[in-house]
Amino acid sequence: MSEVLERESMEYDVVIVGGGPAGLSAAIRLKQMAEKAGTEVSVALVEKGSEVGAHILSGAVIDPKALNELIPDWKEKGAPLETPVTKDKFLLLGPQGELGLPMFAMPPFMHNHGCYIASLGNVTRWLAAQAEELGVEIYPGFAASDMVWREDGSLKGVVVGVVGIAKDGHEKPDYQPGMELHGKYVFIAEGVRGSLAKQLIAKFDLSAGKSPQKYGIGIKELWQIPADKHQPGLAQHTTGWPLDNQTGGGSFMYHFGDNYVSIGYVVHLNYKNPWLSPFDEFQRFKQHPSVRPHLEGGKRIAYGARAITEGGYQSIPKLSFPGGVLIGCSAGFVNVPRIKGSHNAMKTGMLAAEEAFKAIAAGREGDALVEYEAAFEKSWVAKELKVVRNAKPLLGKLGTALGGAFGMFDMWCTHLFGGFSFFGTLKHDKTDAASTGLAKDYEPIVYPKPDGVISFDKLSSVFLSATNHEEDQPAHLKLKDPSIPIDVNLPKYGEPARLYCPAGVYEVLYDEQGANPKFQINAQNCVHCKTCDIKDPSQNIVWTTPEGGGGPNYPNM
Repeated sequence: MSEVLERESMEYDVVIVGGGPAGLSAAIRLKQMAEKAGTEVSVALVEKGSEVGAHILSGAVIDPKALNELIPDWKEKGAPLETPVTKDKFLLLGPQGELGLPMFAMPPFMHNHGCYIASLGNVTRWLAAQAEELGVEIYPGFAASDMVWREDGSLKGVVVGVVGIAKDGHEKPDYQPGMELHGKYVFIAEGVRGSLAKQLIAKFDLSAGKSPQKYGIGIKELWQIPADKHQPGLAQHTTGWPLDNQTGGGSFMYHFGDNYVSIGYVVHLNYKNPWLSPFDEFQRFKQHPSVRPHLEGGKRIAYGARAITEGGYQSIPKLSFPGGVLIGCSAGFVNVPRIKGSHNAMKTGMLAAEEAFKAIAAGREGDALVEYEAAFEKSWVAKELKVVRNAKPLLGKLGTALGGAFGMFDMWCTHLFGGFSFFGTLKHDKTDAASTGLAKDYEPIVYPKPDGVISFDKLSSVFLSATNHEEDQPAHLKLKDPSIPIDVNLPKYGEPARLYCPAGVYEVLYDEQGANPKFQINAQNCVHCKTCDIKDPSQNIVWTTPEGGGGPNYPNM
């Protein structure tokens, strides 16, 4: 008898993979609709982190637009959005100085007044409590590692909770084959570059006719600073130094809560120079005279990293397929110029829930929820993304200075003329992996040594992410061809995995004579950012789920 047949199964109306803003909002909306209709709908939500929020990392300045719709009395219910934005600053940095860009020159939607600085991880923890009160079954520490199919080829469910397989593949004493969770519909809400979403997009050709998805890597630290330096409600963003004009990215810094400063750096992953290290650019950035004073005298208390979807409207894949839908960052609804996506993720979860509820009430299951796609196109999410659709392509084609100027002009036009753009809709030309240049065409970058006060090394940073994995399990970072890192990536690109990974997972080791290079994967360090799956120029690294509960355990991120 095969392993698949030995698994127990549980039946639900809807199975949701991922306990982020999209998945939780979908679960809550389903239960709200059932309560209003006086019926029952069974909902199971699985989350690979050790708890809901453990793997959630975002800036975050949160637009409460979707939350206002989902839970109008969220303030009374104690949602952890305690610090409203009171001051917006946008700076252009040079090596030593700054130029403040006037906020009045930016379209109204770029302003953050009415938004809140918060920990998105804590917001999802609160949303999970609301969902459980409504009867949603939430299973943290359960990784959805495989999919289950109906005979007609539609998605029937997912396999969760496979544990106890050793590195060499044998079954340990604690082996569990996992369980199948079956749903009339399955919502994929894994976040950026989810392993199931990636397979589904390929299987059903959901990206046909779309631009390739684009990404950034966001690296973040949480600091606690002296009270006399704290400016609650300050939201400061920068662009420029330390990146050159051909490398997109910028910083965020938010003062909130208990003398907290949330500070981070985003590097667009279409960068060309293979010698670039996003982590080290961030550490260098913190030493700038406009930044360092905010942190001096404070203590770094948390660290993490996560990829961000940046393709925008033209990169959104088809959202429905037989048996399921893509919601939130599994599809990519981030508004790059606003540096926000959680409100859009929540709304898409709600839209999918509304259409699934109606379909289930009508006796349907396992078909494509095309109504969700139509609802998205009519929603304020689509309208918001259409307005900013050319900002990212212009940066990619023209560089930061010129691309930023043309992008601002285009956003004003689309804002004032109801979505009309003189550029039409620009496309993204190629994937971020294909954007990587050859090592011989660029000078290696020599980064300053960390001072251990403001700037730090990767390993001490990973320690603050509380990352842990069961050591005796198959590596979840898989190489399609083990020879490629040394035979191809090292001579052609300098093996950039050792540089773009923000957690020291990938190393090239040499013998005492400096010869015989060997590629080493320290999977234990992985913070699940997915950058390697995106940026590897040979597309040889495949990120898969480790045992449930593995990975970072982010507090207040």
